[in-house]
Amino acid sequence: MSQIQAQRFDRIWATIRDIPEGLVASYGQIAEIAGIVRGARQVGTALRCLPSGHNVPWHRVLQASGTIAFQKGSDKFDEQSERLSKEGVAILEGKVNMRKYCWQPDLDELLWKPRDAWDEE
Repeated sequence: MSQIQAQRFDRIWATIRDIPEGLVASYGQIAEIAGIVRGARQVGTALRCLPSGHNVPWHRVLQASGTIAFQKGSDKFDEQSERLSKEGVAILEGKVNMRKYCWQPDLDELLWKPRDAWDEE
C-alpha cells in the first residue's frame, strides 16, 4: 500500500468513527467529508482493508439509497442489519430511511468532535 493510499484510508476510517451511534452515512458522503473527490469506491476498498482489532463502525456505512451493500442473506448482511438494529436504526427489506437516519454533521461537529471522540484517536 502506498503512503498516499494509507493516508486516505486513515482519513476514511477517522470519518467513519465520527458517525454517531444510531445514524448512518453513504460511501460517497464519507469520501466527501474525508476530502476524497469521487471516492465512494475508495471508501469501500478502505473498509475491505480494515485491520483486525479495529474500532471502525463499518456497519454505519450504506449505499446512497440506504441499501446495505452486502448480498441479502449473507453473513455480512445479517451482521450489519443486526448491528444497526441494536443501535435503533430501522431496516425495512435491507434498506434504511436515509431521510431519518442519515448523519448530517454541521461544521462545528466536523471541526470540534464530541469530547469522548478525542480519547479514541
